[in-house]
Amino acid sequence: MASRARVVIESESDIVAARQKGRELAASCGFSSTDQTLIALAISELARNIVSYATRGEVLLSIVDDAVTGIQVVAHDEGPGIADVELALQDGYSTVKSLGLGLPGARRVMDDFQIDSAPGKGTTVTVRKWKR
Repeated sequence: MASRARVVIESESDIVAARQKGRELAASCGFSSTDQTLIALAISELARNIVSYATRGEVLLSIVDDAVTGIQVVAHDEGPGIADVELALQDGYSTVKSLGLGLPGARRVMDDFQIDSAPGKGTTVTVRKWKR
C-alpha cells in the first residue's frame, strides 16, 4: 500500500472515500481499530467542512515516521476562510446550523492539531495521530 494519498473533496461520496483511504492507511501501519475509527472521524469532520463551507478542496493523507509512526491528515481549501478561528474551535459554534462539533471534534480525537485560516485565503487544517 502507498504511504500517502490525495482525495479531492467536492461531495459526500468524496468524504466517504477520504475516510476509507485514511482507515486503510492507518491499518497498514498497525493502528488499533479504535484509532482507525478516530482517524476516520477526524477526516470525515474536516472533509465535511470543505463541502459545507468551501465546496471544493482536498485531503492529503500520509504516514509520518519520526521517533514514532503516525498518520498526518492535511485538509486544504481555497474557500472563504474563517474570520474568528478561536470562535470556530468552540464546541457548538456553527454558521450553517450544524452541531458545531467538526473542528473541535477533530482537535479532540487527534494528538496534534494546527489550523491556518484567514478570510479570503482559505483554510488548511493539519492533524496527526501517533501510534501508541
